[in-house]
Formats: sequence, C-alpha cells, structure tokens
Amino acid sequence: MLTTNQLEQEYTAMSRVTEVPPVYNLPSSIPIVEGQKLRTGVPVVAGYMPAGALIPNNYDIPTYNAKSGQGYQRPLQENRVNELVLDLKKKRVDLPTAILLNLRNREAKQALRDHTLRLSFLRDSAATSKLFHVVDGQHRVAAFKKLMEEDPTGDWADFLIPFICMVGATEQEEMEQFYVVNSRAKSVRTDLAFALLRKLSDKDPKMLERLEEKGRDWQVLAEKLVEALAENSSVWRGRIRLAAMEKLHTTMPSASMVTSLKPLLSSSFFSRLSFAQQQQLIEAYWTGLREVMRPAFDEPNEFVVQKGVGVIVLHAILVDVIEIARNEGKSVVDAATYAEIMSEPIQTLQGEAQDGLGSPVLGVDFWRTAPKGAAGSYSSSAGRRVLISKIRQLLPKVEVV
Repeated sequence: MLTTNQLEQEYTAMSRVTEVPPVYNLPSSIPIVEGQKLRTGVPVVAGYMPAGALIPNNYDIPTYNAKSGQGYQRPLQENRVNELVLDLKKKRVDLPTAILLNLRNREAKQALRDHTLRLSFLRDSAATSKLFHVVDGQHRVAAFKKLMEEDPTGDWADFLIPFICMVGATEQEEMEQFYVVNSRAKSVRTDLAFALLRKLSDKDPKMLERLEEKGRDWQVLAEKLVEALAENSSVWRGRIRLAAMEKLHTTMPSASMVTSLKPLLSSSFFSRLSFAQQQQLIEAYWTGLREVMRPAFDEPNEFVVQKGVGVIVLHAILVDVIEIARNEGKSVVDAATYAEIMSEPIQTLQGEAQDGLGSPVLGVDFWRTAPKGAAGSYSSSAGRRVLISKIRQLLPKVEVV
C-alpha cells in the first residue's frame, strides 16, 4: 500500500504529463526538381515539403557555440518567431520564399530517384533522426514547430513549405552557402520601406492592424504627411527627398522627416486631428518659422533648419508650442501663432560656432552650417536632447487659469 507521501509524488508526476502530439504520417518520398549543382559537385534539389516531414524531430539547426567553435547559425530570436507565429495564425502573411536545407548523410545522393527525394531511404540509412540541417530559414522552421506544439490536431503539419536542399554537402559547404545568403542580402532602404508600408496599408487593412500591434502605425501616418508636404507645402516642396529620388536641391531625406514626426503623432492632441488638419498645422508652423528665420529658408543649404538636426529638434519642440498656443487661446493652424511664440526663443538662442575659436553666435546664425553656426554640434542623439531642452527653457510658460 502506498504511503501518503508516495501518493502525493505519484499525483505530482501524473499532473506533469501533457498531451503528446500525434505522430505525423511521414511521406515516403517528396517530388523534387534537380537544379544546378554546387561548384563542388553537390546536387541541389527544390520542391515543397509538408511541415510535418521536417518538424518536430527531423531537423537540426547548427547554432554557433562560441566555446566549442561548433556550428555557424545565429541564435534564434524569439520575438521574430512569435511575430511570425501570430501572423500565420491570423493568415496575414504568405511564405513564398524557400528555406535552405542540407542532407549531410553520406548516402544522401542515393535518395534521389525518379525526380523524388526518398525520405524512407534516408530514415533507414541515417545514423541520426535529424535528417535535415537548416542552413537558412530557421525562424520559419521554429515558428511552425511552435504552431504544431500549440495546436497538435491542427493543419499546420500539412502546410507546404518551399525548400531548396543540398544533397550531401559538408558542414563547410553549408557555412559557405550561409555566408553567401546572409552577407549579400541587402535590406530595403528605410525611405522605400516607409513608402511601401504606406501603399500596402492603403489597400490592406490587415497591414495597418499588424503595424498597430507592433506600435508602428505612426510610420504610415507620418509617411502620408511627408508625401503631402513634399507635394503641396510652400515651405517643403522641392526640399524633401522621397524614395528613389535624386538629391538635386533637396535638403531632407523623407525617412528622417518621417522619424521626426513620431513625437507629434504620439501626442494626444495632434494624433486626434484629421489628416487635413495635421497637414495644415505643420504647414502653419513652418510658415511661421520662415517668418522668424527668413535667411535660413532663402538659403537652406547654408543652414541646418531644413536638415536633420533642425527638423528633428523643431518637430520635437512643436509638441510644446501647440500646448502653449492652445493655452493662450490662439489658432494652431495660423502661421502668425507660431511666429509670435517662436520669435523670442529663436532670437535669444545662442551658442558657440564650430570654427575652433568658440565664436559666439546668436539667433538665426546659431542655425548656420559648420563652421559658422553652432547647431551642427548638437547632431548626435544626446546633443539633440540638449538642444531641445535649451529651446524649451526659452519658450513661454504655460499658465493655469
């Protein structure tokens, strides 16, 4: 008869038992197309593989281990895996690109017969259950593994994954292909990425929903504003360099302009305005600044006002200026409002020129490009925070009525 302690131990052990996922009925073979061999003569095949033929126990990811020097893959990033899992669950992403695999099995070439990859032969001849080594696409594989674990009775095991597979390549050859794939891939330019997000969101509500979940929906709204300013603004027309544009007489890349608008779009008042009102407010602000700093707008290349440091700082300040205008009962879409509020802070802002002599500069001259001006010395992230703070201290105080 079991003691009370033994009963408790047995109960604890039983409570830890979880449902075992059903074993996927692995196909005996997979239809493939044989392609160009590697320079070393290693065959390369391509096809579609049901996720269940690879997952959960049929693959290995050769992650790099700094201590042993083994492997070459980067560690999995769980946030990327979780993001893909969510997108697949909500059916708002496709996976048309192939993962890259390798069969290290010495007998692997014999598995190729009649345009098929004979998995049954590989299982019988392999020394390990890990038939495939994942060379590229580990986050997609890990996402499907997680989906199959979370929903063992679902259809994820039948999902067809496009793949390219080297047949009999060595680990050295795997590493070479991993390097080629990852070192030559070039990310999309930020300005083009913003433009694409904006176009996709216009036609696909799911894209905006996805961006909202990530806290990036402001990028689409900012891109729309920047494109509108580039086309319609009397201050910014011809100054904003949109994606794929030549520099010519532009002074501000659209990606930087988009980023500069984040504080505005994160503010409660501005974010609740209609798009037309947002556009009108920004135009009024810059028109008011032009009245206060006319030389900087007449010769934009001689000043940093319409360049990175100027735009980022002045848009950050705009959040405060809007609150001051509202507190004083003034219109936030009237250029005169901003000219009046910004006049004294701009005129009294001072610093040291970047001429190596520390020459004092004041007012609009503060914003001249180096070496005549001082604003360029605040171009770093820390520097911009300091400059924003300096200008805020010069702004009128808000009075509580």
